[in-house]
Amino acid sequence: MKIISINAGSSSLKFSLINMEDESVIANGVFERIGIDGKYTIKFNGEKYTEDVQLKDHNDAVNILLEKLISLKIVNSLDEIEGVGHRVVQGKDLFDKTVIVDDEVMEKLESIKHFAPLHNPANMLGIKAFQKALPNVPNTVVFDTAFHQTMKPETYLYAVPYQWYEKYGIRKYGAHGTSHRYITEVTSNLLGTENFKLISCHIGNGASITAIKDGKCVDTSMGFTPLAGVMMGTRSGDIDPSLLPPVMEAENKDINAIINDLNKNSGVLGLSGISSDMRDLEDAYNKGNERAILTMNKYARRITDYIAQYYVLLGGADVITFTAGVGENSPLVRKLVCDNLACLGIKIDEEKNQVRGKQTLISTEDSKVKVYVIPTDEELMIARDTLELIKR
Repeated sequence: MKIISINAGSSSLKFSLINMEDESVIANGVFERIGIDGKYTIKFNGEKYTEDVQLKDHNDAVNILLEKLISLKIVNSLDEIEGVGHRVVQGKDLFDKTVIVDDEVMEKLESIKHFAPLHNPANMLGIKAFQKALPNVPNTVVFDTAFHQTMKPETYLYAVPYQWYEKYGIRKYGAHGTSHRYITEVTSNLLGTENFKLISCHIGNGASITAIKDGKCVDTSMGFTPLAGVMMGTRSGDIDPSLLPPVMEAENKDINAIINDLNKNSGVLGLSGISSDMRDLEDAYNKGNERAILTMNKYARRITDYIAQYYVLLGGADVITFTAGVGENSPLVRKLVCDNLACLGIKIDEEKNQVRGKQTLISTEDSKVKVYVIPTDEELMIARDTLELIKR
């Protein structure tokens, strides 16, 4: 059985075609600059196929993708595709699990699209495009927020007028839930039990830390939007909102422009003035650049703050995991964070920590908490959920 996992953006569409018999990736790729001009890249059988094409909309991207699956002999027939799973960023509190797309689901998605205006409408375009191109194939939606729906009210509510929650849905929703759920399942298999305390660190250009007990989310660092929490590639993370009015006045900017600055011009990029890419920052750090050293220490400290907070919340931890682009590939970030946690008896093996993109136990035998690097696989989680639903 073959299933396609889809992540549709406003001008892009990423895909992975997965053989569910052995969960291997048959082909993957991305369609970019949709609505501008167009380009696709498809990776299959060790080869990479790239072409500039006209992509007026997501329908064009999906139609060309399906045509290329046939012409490149990735599949013999589109009938081999038995399900399409879509990543959707925001499910609000309407969805706590993956669902099969029907008219009611699409109506609910339409009603909450303003909660993630840069993402949900684009996600919905991807769904509609596949419904049109493959009308007899079931589509599912997998929500970034679903895993976090087990948080208690005292965790997800903000200390703001309660009617803001009642009227406008203002609360913590979190993100990266599919990744954190995947890491939880892998950790459970490693430990051989479902009963454990885990602090999952998804650290990429976007980053979130999640406290998990017995497989369920207890708290997570991202909030109403993915802007909250730890410092990220271009996002500020937590700040004092009272700083906004004086900056708005001084810069002659409205609130939307300032929020854009906090999302796209802050974080590692804003503080360092170098780059949002951790590889560039590490290079400058190793060369002794003062701003890079300041930024890297601040970055590690913010991650440490949340791990320490969740360590207390959980009453200790059995495992800390690092995943996503930075978490999987930056020994320096992992070392700085874990060195900050030494007072908790957390120790990592310097040699084992020199790993990138490979599942590895990097803590020492006498560390009071196991520390793992675990590559995440959100596309596989989407495919697994889709398979489970269409088999019912």
